[in-house]
Amino acid sequence: MLIKKQPDLTYADVTPKTLYMGRRNFLLGLVATGAAVEAWKKLPRLVSAAGTGSVPVKLNGVVKWPGSTSDTQTPIEKVTTFNNFYEFGTDKGDPSQNAKNFVTSPWTVSVEGEVAKPRKFTMDEIMKIAPLEERIYRHRCVEAWSIVVPWIGYSLSTILKLVEPTPKAKYVAFESYYDPKQMPWASSAGIELPYVEGLRLDEAMNPLALLCVGMYGETLPNQDGAPVRMVIPWKYGFKSIKSIVKIRFVKSQPPTTWNMYAGGTEYGFYSNVNPSVDHPRWSQASERRLGPGLGLFTRKIPTLMFNGYGDQVASLYAGMDLRKNF
Repeated sequence: MLIKKQPDLTYADVTPKTLYMGRRNFLLGLVATGAAVEAWKKLPRLVSAAGTGSVPVKLNGVVKWPGSTSDTQTPIEKVTTFNNFYEFGTDKGDPSQNAKNFVTSPWTVSVEGEVAKPRKFTMDEIMKIAPLEERIYRHRCVEAWSIVVPWIGYSLSTILKLVEPTPKAKYVAFESYYDPKQMPWASSAGIELPYVEGLRLDEAMNPLALLCVGMYGETLPNQDGAPVRMVIPWKYGFKSIKSIVKIRFVKSQPPTTWNMYAGGTEYGFYSNVNPSVDHPRWSQASERRLGPGLGLFTRKIPTLMFNGYGDQVASLYAGMDLRKNF
């Protein structure tokens, strides 16, 4: 299996180039008047040069979400160079190198299926549907490492309500963008593509489920799921699908990429963070936190049920056997 256990990694396991992902200041080379600069700053959208991929730009007017964790944030240089994005390679350092020229503009997200008002949303529309919030979430990978990230976006339910789901809608299915020409590394990913994920409707409507368009004050870097992704903080990270192009309301539980892998023997549909349910090849009782300092990981800490978000989500699973429905 291509997912690797990562408890003893060092920086030698990450692409040995500069820690930074090459975040270019969007003002570089901009020779314009002060008024033009201010107008540019106010654009909460992706800036893309044709054929050269998108460059993260500052997002203005972002409000602080009061429910953010007080845990120490993981430095951006680690979050942007230690990634799982198999379409751009299976090693942690691959996506930051291979996704540099990923073209993410123009971009639309189709929301369809069991809804009264199916619709395609452009990124400009997505950016303006609701006020953008900075939510600092814990993010737990199934590989037993974790990060703390200031994501930017708004509750997924905001956009889902706009298409008016019908009573037949019981689940929400997601699909990532896939283009073999832009993602030639995907041929050796070992998983079926395009990447697909899913949630039960009540999970998707939970306020914590974040439709994410940025992080660290800027739009998303390519390797972290530009231009729009999900962040579901109480589930393992692979549920937080990247580079979304389709959201579909369906009647039955949809297939998901890692649940289909190996006949579903390693990953269940729910994939809630649960320290008492081990992965077949390693314990989930603890995790290694990526953090500041010279080393990749700062410390080993106990894993929390629902990643510490039980107060907000435990009621979704009342009466369920979370060992059986893992």
